[in-house]
Amino acid sequence: MTPTPHVHPPSPPGQHRRASFTALYAGMASIIMLFGAFTSAMVVRRGASKDWRGTPAPQLLWVNTAVLAASSVVAERARRHLRNNDRVHFNYWWSGATLLGAGFIAAQGLLWRRLVDAGVYLNSNPGSAFFYIGTVAHALHLFGVWLWMFYLWTKAVRLQLGPSRRTGVDVCTVFWHFLGVLWLYLMFLFIYWGNR
Repeated sequence: MTPTPHVHPPSPPGQHRRASFTALYAGMASIIMLFGAFTSAMVVRRGASKDWRGTPAPQLLWVNTAVLAASSVVAERARRHLRNNDRVHFNYWWSGATLLGAGFIAAQGLLWRRLVDAGVYLNSNPGSAFFYIGTVAHALHLFGVWLWMFYLWTKAVRLQLGPSRRTGVDVCTVFWHFLGVLWLYLMFLFIYWGNR
């Protein structure tokens, strides 16, 4: 007698989407804890030392911030077009967000190079060490999300995304917004509080 193959019942509608957002929130929580510990260490180190010096803020730093903010706005605009089944405009705006994200990452490398040229190194003083560690940690997280964004772009140009297949875009966009807010927090931490 041939055994009857076991057939798994289909997943309830929306289960995959809920699981994706649960994973997103868990990832965001872990990053918040990481940078919370980083902030605590920075506060303690600054208060316990007399050799703290703030890190200069090159003009490029503000340009980078504007580029990241623009990429977040453009990604959100793309997400709304996909929700309305406007794939043509989604591809246009998502391509723009992906290019802006790449521009931010490239400009970060240029920013670190300019600081080195100005004589600000990782081991120059505690303030510069925290600046490099914090901005590199942020860049690594953002680069990971950007790779996901680029992957979604490759699916978009092949018209494999739509209103019923937009969970990846939604999660990626929310994560991108989160990292943008985190960047603004780091700028406050380094440029304003760290330079007082």
